[in-house]
Amino acid sequence: MEIMRKIPKASMDDEEIIRSVLNGNRNDYEFIMRRYNERLYRIGISILKDESDVEDIMQETYIKAYKNLETFKQQSKFSTWLTRIMVNESLAKLKYRKRFEQLGDTETDNTPSYFTHSETPEKQFMQKELRGIIENAVKSLPQKYQTVFMMREIENMNVQETAKSLNITNENVKVRLHRAKELLKTNITLASGTPEIFPFLQNRCDRVVSFVLENIRS
Repeated sequence: MEIMRKIPKASMDDEEIIRSVLNGNRNDYEFIMRRYNERLYRIGISILKDESDVEDIMQETYIKAYKNLETFKQQSKFSTWLTRIMVNESLAKLKYRKRFEQLGDTETDNTPSYFTHSETPEKQFMQKELRGIIENAVKSLPQKYQTVFMMREIENMNVQETAKSLNITNENVKVRLHRAKELLKTNITLASGTPEIFPFLQNRCDRVVSFVLENIRS
């Protein structure tokens, strides 16, 4: 019976789920989180470059959005509103970090194991190497270009939604995306069949969902 209950709600649009949550079905907020976890992660990692910080900011974003659902004005899409919160929270965290952390590059290799395909070890290795090259190239982009690249090319957000999320003009979105692609071309040659980059793995998804649901239930 639980499965039968979840299937139709998972296919509902954002506004229908929000109405359900506001009517007292707080657990339905899980559908919103699982729908947007990967998008928020990719945008967060483009700004913060640290997986642990991104998870924390995702949790804060969902909690902040939940607390403000009643004041959400449907003048823009919910996804745009939620993305804007994530961008603002990430930029605030970045500003705090730059102000207080010591100088020095503490970047570590947190590359997870992504591949579970039934392919030869050699092909899996080549895919992992290729994706590593692509991800490193994307990470090396200046933050303002990287975030636009993530939104437009990885998340397939349109120009208008990207512009609203970042509070910039449509023309700026186009210019930044063009510049990002030009910078990438100097480092890599994109190949067909490239595996998905910057995935938000299931264990991370579950961790964020569990934390937020526990918070909003308390």
